Amino acid sequence: MSRQVNIHEAKTQFSQLVDRAHAGEEIIVAKDGEPWARLVPLAAKRPRQPGLLKGLHIDPAFDMPLPDEELEAWSGNR
Repeated sequence: MSRQVNIHEAKTQFSQLVDRAHAGEEIIVAKDGEPWARLVPLAAKRPRQPGLLKGLHIDPAFDMPLPDEELEAWSGNR
């Protein structure tokens, strides 16, 4: 279910519209009768799951220092 409101109404009742969107209602904000924006609830975050990357291979060279010429190239000292 959705409801269309004009910009003036959205500005004056923003807090209530956010509460309604959070409750699952879709709010369409219109300008001169034309839909311009949609206010919808954010998707629920999934809880973190420990060990999700367990066993993933990480290259041992990943955190090794870069060679001097590579560092110079990145720092702009060339």
